[in-house]
Amino acid sequence: MTDHRQCPGRRGQGELEALVLSALREADGPATGGWVQEHLGSDLAYTTVITILTRLLAKGVVTRERVGRSFAWLPVADQAGLAAHKMRRVLDNEGDRQAVLASFVTSLGPDDERLLRELLGRSRDGSRDGGED
Repeated sequence: MTDHRQCPGRRGQGELEALVLSALREADGPATGGWVQEHLGSDLAYTTVITILTRLLAKGVVTRERVGRSFAWLPVADQAGLAAHKMRRVLDNEGDRQAVLASFVTSLGPDDERLLRELLGRSRDGSRDGGED
């Protein structure tokens, strides 16, 4: 039987992904797995860093380019863009988009609802007049 208890100080997959993405955003350009491992200054094994980067690639959150015999990695978006990407993935995997969006909108607080209306208004105005202010 496998022991699934977490060791003290052990981080979950989501936390590790966030750390790796944060490191990539701090890089001056494409970063290797070794750079990410060194930048995090943690006890993460190189193979763990590569596994996390590969998972992020599968999720469409990072891209990679060949550099010699290795890869250099780049984040696709900032934190807000990443959250939006996750929201779109959830929406795309649901059969009734209208129901999902309606449920989301009705669950918003007054300030968030007002902000969403404002953003939607700006989006519509920008598409009509070419986005000029």
